[in-house]
Amino acid sequence: MKVVIIGGVAAGMSAATRLRRLVENAEITVYEMAEHVSYANCGLPYFVSDVISKRESLLLQTPESLWARFRIRVKVQSKVLKINRDSKTVTVQDLATGETFKDGYDKLIISTGAKPRALAIEGIERALALRNVTDADNVKSAIERAKHKSAVILGAGFIGIELAENLRHIGVEVTIVQRGNSILSQFDPEMIQLLHERLVANGVKIELNVEAASISETHVTLTDGRVLEAGVVFTAAGVDPDNQLARDAGLKLGSTGGLWVDAQQRTSDPDILAAGDAVEKHGVLTGDQTLIPLANLANRHGRLMADVIAGREVKAADSLGTAIIGAFDVTAGITGLSEKAAIRAGIAHSIVHTHPNNHAGYYPGAKRVSMKVLFDPETGALLGAQAIGEDGVDKRIDVIATAIAGGLKIDDLMDLELAYAPQFGSAKDAINIAGYVGNNIFNGTTPTVQWHDLEAARAAGAQVIDVRSPAEHAAGHIAGTVNIPVDDLRERLSEVQLENVVVYCAVGQRGHIATQILKAHGANVRNLDGGFTTYSTAQAALRN
Repeated sequence: MKVVIIGGVAAGMSAATRLRRLVENAEITVYEMAEHVSYANCGLPYFVSDVISKRESLLLQTPESLWARFRIRVKVQSKVLKINRDSKTVTVQDLATGETFKDGYDKLIISTGAKPRALAIEGIERALALRNVTDADNVKSAIERAKHKSAVILGAGFIGIELAENLRHIGVEVTIVQRGNSILSQFDPEMIQLLHERLVANGVKIELNVEAASISETHVTLTDGRVLEAGVVFTAAGVDPDNQLARDAGLKLGSTGGLWVDAQQRTSDPDILAAGDAVEKHGVLTGDQTLIPLANLANRHGRLMADVIAGREVKAADSLGTAIIGAFDVTAGITGLSEKAAIRAGIAHSIVHTHPNNHAGYYPGAKRVSMKVLFDPETGALLGAQAIGEDGVDKRIDVIATAIAGGLKIDDLMDLELAYAPQFGSAKDAINIAGYVGNNIFNGTTPTVQWHDLEAARAAGAQVIDVRSPAEHAAGHIAGTVNIPVDDLRERLSEVQLENVVVYCAVGQRGHIATQILKAHGANVRNLDGGFTTYSTAQAALRN
């Protein structure tokens, strides 16, 4: 059996090495048009700043090592120009010599990945991308040559944020230009505000709701007329599936523009399989096809393709889109649906905001982990989560991702037995607390109102009461609210508009207590979810 693989990074190399382990006598050839194969592209921003100082650390394998261990023939700087389905061959060009030739296959794997999104901007050809090791070399050289150590990054996605952090580490002035109203648009605005603030505090300028109109040799002109100095310009405005080969070969494309595959990663031609960023995935929560350019999915589906070719009965699992990013000691993670995504998909949802510590507060070094969990209001099924903080975010997002994959519900989070010692967690872990609060909402114990619905509640006649201490109220509060501390609430019931009232505290716990007190006295009462912490953070995000 002869297998040809187009693309030698995550999905392609996972498929190649797995297939060799399963089928010793298969002939496996990989064509990669870049200069390197099996490199760590997620580490590229950190190589730019020398956080990863050794270039060879990014090169996980070489053509020589892959031949020595796996007998996989890898050809770098080799571009597949055409897939000839009738003859089951590919036309390949050696980019070093210009020579073209054909190679036959029994099974073909497409792992062409994604390419930087094309931007219709005058002078865009000056902008650098960061997709492979050669790109990283070019970025370092460009920064060294630049007369003015300034950079403009077009796009505030994962690569844009990571690149901004690493450029600041080496003293480059950085401005991010983002056409949307927040960085990292996968997240809800109140859940990413802490990272926005940390970037700004570390010298990263962020321009929202604007785009680049033109790029010159020294500057970027924005659509609002402002001019930014730019010794170097980067394009980081997202990626699109690199599926021109598949398109030209007449393979079926999906609704997203990504390459269509079935549950075994087969394309519309059963002898051609595909995986990675060029391929659309099936979203487990929406039931829709989606594009999720993540390395873990590419590796997972690469392995699966090898199993399929080897004759194993396997099926791709649906995708959640779990992702994480860190910059300047702030970490943000997401899994499943955000509130924005749930609204777009028309999926009913309830929301929990919590702000617990990453470990026991009495143990030194405790840090806040702000969490947002979505669940189905009818069944309690978990739909998604976001978390942000300085420590412990990865653990909580991974637990929620596992819980969603396992079909757990919001109530189940209360009963998860998680590792506890004061330096690692709390007796009531952040995950358990999300379950407790979610349970109160799900079963009707504590009706809540979201930060973005508060003004509508006030317009409908609701009285809003701050149940924190007078000192907390004086330090900052929601305008027009009455301050009645929760401990004084029973004695001051005459001041409460029982027929329609919203209470809030710092994070929601005292608000929950106040809700129960007022309910016992016949009040129609709701607790502001996440308290003043969530509300004030969201308002700051709106002011960006």
